[in-house]
Amino acid sequence: MKLKDYWYTLSIILLVIVGYNFPETFSTVFGVKLNTFIKPVLQIIMLGMGATMTVEDFAEVFKSPKKVIIGLVCQFTIMPFLGLGLSKVFDFPPEIAAGVILIGSSPSGLASNVMALMAKANVALSITITTLATLVAPLMTPFLMKTLGGGLIEVEFLKMFWDMAQMVLLPIFIGLAINKIAPNLVTKFNKILPVFSMLGIAYIILIVTASGATALKTVGFLLIIVVFIHNVFGYSLGYIFAKLLKLNEQDARAVSLEVGMQNAGLASALANEMGKIATAGLAPAIFGPVMNITGSMLANFWSKKQPQNPTEN
Repeated sequence: MKLKDYWYTLSIILLVIVGYNFPETFSTVFGVKLNTFIKPVLQIIMLGMGATMTVEDFAEVFKSPKKVIIGLVCQFTIMPFLGLGLSKVFDFPPEIAAGVILIGSSPSGLASNVMALMAKANVALSITITTLATLVAPLMTPFLMKTLGGGLIEVEFLKMFWDMAQMVLLPIFIGLAINKIAPNLVTKFNKILPVFSMLGIAYIILIVTASGATALKTVGFLLIIVVFIHNVFGYSLGYIFAKLLKLNEQDARAVSLEVGMQNAGLASALANEMGKIATAGLAPAIFGPVMNITGSMLANFWSKKQPQNPTEN
């Protein structure tokens, strides 16, 4: 493992440190609250995701529906209930605990697809699960938050659904339309979109950290431990359940990474829309850098181990 392979993760950690130590600097600029831009930044990231989608991304659903269903079920059961269990065991303040459940109830993110490629996992399956999990998240995330986190924080199902529809579904469908109408335009921007996504996630994590600096001083270290446990148990249980359900090694690796790596940017944006960026937004903000470190390490470990049975199922 080379240090240069982790430059983005190290940059995120540096931003977290800066945001934590200089919160006032990243709260407002010229009287404008910087968290105002979290939603449009995420919308552009999601538009980029939609613009790069193709019909082939959904082919895995028809070729291997069992694998996809297993991945989606694991995605929306393991992490939400792990989040609930951890929030009870560690007895955080209600809004902090709700943030742990929120990151668990979010879909997987694009980072999991990159890690799947590195890990010699089933990349097509990884992309399909990410895509479908993102599309059903406007229903599943509010439902899970209302069911599991409703006792900790006020959750308005319809409002959260509408917020997610604006932040996820609408941009993705616009991106799909642009790709269909002007594919040449999308090709020109293909190299820029991943860079913007990385910068956008970095911006969101910086602003959330700065907004929650006060709360972090109280629960910071313990919350990092909880997020780490949440993340690592997600990988482990995703892999174990995939194996128990007879998926092959490549598929199990893909499911493991999909379960363990959540869309931290989306969860942070949701916390912001709920007006709880300084509390419920903390676990997602910490989860982002943590999962990049652990995901990179796991992918590097698997990259050195050739799957024994890549043609099964």
